[in-house]
Amino acid sequence: MTKKKESLEEKLCLKRENGWDRLGPKRKEIKGFIECYKAFLCHSKTVRRCVKIIEVMAGRAISFDKPGTDYLYFTDIDQAKPENRNLFVLNRGKNIALIVRGKAPLEKGVNIIVSHIDAPCLHLKQIPLTEEGASGLAILRTQYYGGIKKYQWVSRPLALYGTVIKKDGSLINISIGEDPLDPVFFIPDLLPHLSRKIQSGKKIKDAVPGEKMSVLAGSIPIKDKKVKERVKLQILQGLHKKYGLIEEDFISAEMVLVPADRPRDVGFDRSMLMAYSHDDRACAYASLKAILKMATAAERPDRTAIAFFFDKEETGSDGNTGAKSNFLEFVLEELGTKSLIKTLRNSQAISADVSAGVNPNWPEPHELTNAAKIGYGVVLGKFHGSGGKYSTSDANAEFVGKVRRIFNEEGITWQYGATGKVDEGGGGTIANYFALRGMEIIDVGVPVLSMHAPLEVISKVDLYETYRAYKAFFEKA
Repeated sequence: MTKKKESLEEKLCLKRENGWDRLGPKRKEIKGFIECYKAFLCHSKTVRRCVKIIEVMAGRAISFDKPGTDYLYFTDIDQAKPENRNLFVLNRGKNIALIVRGKAPLEKGVNIIVSHIDAPCLHLKQIPLTEEGASGLAILRTQYYGGIKKYQWVSRPLALYGTVIKKDGSLINISIGEDPLDPVFFIPDLLPHLSRKIQSGKKIKDAVPGEKMSVLAGSIPIKDKKVKERVKLQILQGLHKKYGLIEEDFISAEMVLVPADRPRDVGFDRSMLMAYSHDDRACAYASLKAILKMATAAERPDRTAIAFFFDKEETGSDGNTGAKSNFLEFVLEELGTKSLIKTLRNSQAISADVSAGVNPNWPEPHELTNAAKIGYGVVLGKFHGSGGKYSTSDANAEFVGKVRRIFNEEGITWQYGATGKVDEGGGGTIANYFALRGMEIIDVGVPVLSMHAPLEVISKVDLYETYRAYKAFFEKA
């Protein structure tokens, strides 16, 4: 049979292909992969819980491509023996690094994939509980975390998670709102009949002020009518009875409100997935599965591979658990590098973060030639930032070319994507902070609809291709 001659267009023009068209027999693998991801999301709605489930999966996990098969994976670096190649390092319960030791010296460089596991949410203020005089209802005052549209968080069920250090120094964890029998929490919005002057004429960002985002906490008063705040005291009595808490304990607590919704398939064809915190737990999960897959290989890789999971990206990556901290350097020194700077300069990394997909209702902010589309594979982003490329690392052409070649050779469905039109806005990732350390780095991740909303949407095929891309980078870079 004569081979069809390639047309000039086919030979020269960039091809964008729908991920489902290219998937072929791998379609069977996606279902199990996504079901595992759904379970991961349900158990990782806060940073602390996310680190815990990663630690559990790293210690003893089930391979999604061989259901029912257990592998003993990663060992705590503090308990490791020289022969242990798969290690993990914890940092204050909010960071974790998973390591597969390679054959080459660390000074030759390591392959790193770094994601963040925090997501926009509502934090309780340190003195949150009060009784609102006009209504007689007890409320919990909140402070929003990360960039959100505040109006999206009202009039929806919220779950409460907390880590509390009590007066005696003991620690307790609280989870209320996920079990179907649990109560939930709720921010009441103003009814449209009375919102014309107070709310309707305002800009959308001002329609729900931050100080109006208090959640309903209770309405039953304590029997003692001499008490000034009877409903508040009734709640405090219940918290003390169940958890041993007093009001002062809130000051040494981290209490987080998140959507009480569970992941759900989207569309007649179930091709998409709606859930809280795809940004950035989709990429975190893909990198987790990639490093776990490496741990089962018969031989060590040539270069050491590390998956980092960071906190605080949504608020600037500051603090001792953010990407600006020295956790990266700490891990490399624990591994025994003889020259930290040389190791960093010779390393190469992927900033595993989501990208904006073209919204079918709002395509206007996108420059469509350079925009990512849902269902067209993992997104490669040379730079992010805003305007005149402010706050961006802007990956070097040589490294972009290397990553592109790996993806093409492995048959991965990928696309290029920028955040939006030049003057429309923009956003950043943690790539900057690793580039400053001298390593090569590029943004690669999942395109998302409704990013930073309480519920976001991704394509299942994009998440699977992101996993394949990360796996290929670890193995081939």
